[in-house]
Amino acid sequence: MPIWLEAGLWGLAGASSLVIGAALASLVNLPVRVITGIMAFGCGVLISAIAYDLIMEGFQSAGIQPIVLGAIAGSVAYTVANWLVSRSGGHYRKRSGGQQRNTSEGGGLAIAIGSLLDGIPESIVLGVGLLGGGGVSVPMFAAIFLSNLPEGLSSAAGMLKSGRSKTYIFGLWGGIAVASGLAALLGAALLGDAPPAILAMVNAVAAGALLTMVADTMIPEAVEGERGGTGFLVVIGLLVAFALSHGMDEGGESSSRGTTPSERAI
Repeated sequence: MPIWLEAGLWGLAGASSLVIGAALASLVNLPVRVITGIMAFGCGVLISAIAYDLIMEGFQSAGIQPIVLGAIAGSVAYTVANWLVSRSGGHYRKRSGGQQRNTSEGGGLAIAIGSLLDGIPESIVLGVGLLGGGGVSVPMFAAIFLSNLPEGLSSAAGMLKSGRSKTYIFGLWGGIAVASGLAALLGAALLGDAPPAILAMVNAVAAGALLTMVADTMIPEAVEGERGGTGFLVVIGLLVAFALSHGMDEGGESSSRGTTPSERAI
């Protein structure tokens, strides 16, 4: 199977949890604390994957300059784009309460654009990660899947409370999942011959955007709904992802010591 096609399928799989979350929201009336608790855990997993799978591995392959420049560029780009989307109601995209009733008729489009803004950097990372020949990173995929699940849950729950139809909701999230798969496909196809420094910078851009997204949208929503346990769940998520990434032997030492990044991927 061509790498670009494999990347597209992994991107689609990672974004599929948006649809799964929307399905859960339509079938079960989950408490807000459960939804935001999953979101907090996903934040920890995502932070770990950003730090070790994107920042650290990029630094090891290309040095500090591409990492710093890329992360700052990604953060600035996400901040500006998120501000533009939020002005139209997109800042409600992760809300599980009745806040989405306050959006204008264009709010649904703003939510879709905002969700794409969150998902495209994640998907590109999956596509680029396959270019090293070692397969997709388990922690990175887990982080993307777990961070998308509560977004699908909370946003779909909010849309249902605001009166949007299930057809609209599943069409929205299904379209975003397909677009995320295409982003992963294009990332692998366009950067197949790129040198390590370029790949490191692309990953750093995504890392800056993702970390800004976690701080600006995911953690505030988790804190608002969880009411006390957010920090603990973030720490647990980070530790689980770290253990998954590095492995633990019986003596408690990292079993991945001395291995390459590709050897830690599937």
